[in-house]
Amino acid sequence: MKKIIFMAALVSMLASSCIDGFKSNPSSDRERDSLRNIIDQKDNEINDLMGTFNEIQQGFDLINEAEGRVNMMRMGAENNNSAENIRENMQFIQETLDENKRKIEELQSKLKTSSINSSKLKEAINSLTQQLNEKNAELETLRAQLAEKEVKIEELTGTVSNLQTENAQVKQQRDETERIARNQDAQLNTAWYVFGTSKELKAEGILSKGEVLQGNYNKSYFTQIDIRKVNVIPLESKSATLLTNHPAGSYTLLKDNKGEYTLRITDASKFWSVSKYLVVKVR
Repeated sequence: MKKIIFMAALVSMLASSCIDGFKSNPSSDRERDSLRNIIDQKDNEINDLMGTFNEIQQGFDLINEAEGRVNMMRMGAENNNSAENIRENMQFIQETLDENKRKIEELQSKLKTSSINSSKLKEAINSLTQQLNEKNAELETLRAQLAEKEVKIEELTGTVSNLQTENAQVKQQRDETERIARNQDAQLNTAWYVFGTSKELKAEGILSKGEVLQGNYNKSYFTQIDIRKVNVIPLESKSATLLTNHPAGSYTLLKDNKGEYTLRITDASKFWSVSKYLVVKVR
């Protein structure tokens, strides 16, 4: 039902875009190109929102399946294997709920900075939030039912104790390898951005004679981000110009309801391929 509501919202938005296009009746190539850019931007935003929405719905589907498994295993909860399986499924449900909550917040943030204004889409997101609250309540009920059968459901603390005996030296080597891999991964996916007026950028030694200086930047003046998680940057200005080099087609500059620009990165890998620093001049 929720997917149908979401699709209805999208159809409504697309129909609105098409109607606006017919009413404009552009009289020049430039006007037609401008209209096409607007349509393409809306298409990108819709695809982005729909992708996140579907991920959330898939998460709820997986939660329903896990709840079904737990209910089937409750009758044999006194068996060690059943008890362990129940604990694993309960952990999965909690982690998936937490992930859905994060994605719903992400969806709300995307809609807030989007050029799309749809009451039906807002209703769909509210419906997801209600579904999340209902699933949290169901999880608490399930915990109480399991407690009555004396099945110990351990509180989640981020990791589950390893039930197999491991050699201490092997475990230490594995942890060190994972730590190195995490650090390398973080470095590869770290970028920095800054936006300011010409005067502000010059004062920080970033801009000179209208051009961005090359060399070691003062990183403390920049905002550090994970490029896998951040693809929307509000610029809080009605005028915005990218001064660093980022490939065309990897981003869009959109105005919100206040007429202020927001930078939306549509292809993170391509956008940050030339430089991991982003400098934007505003006024």
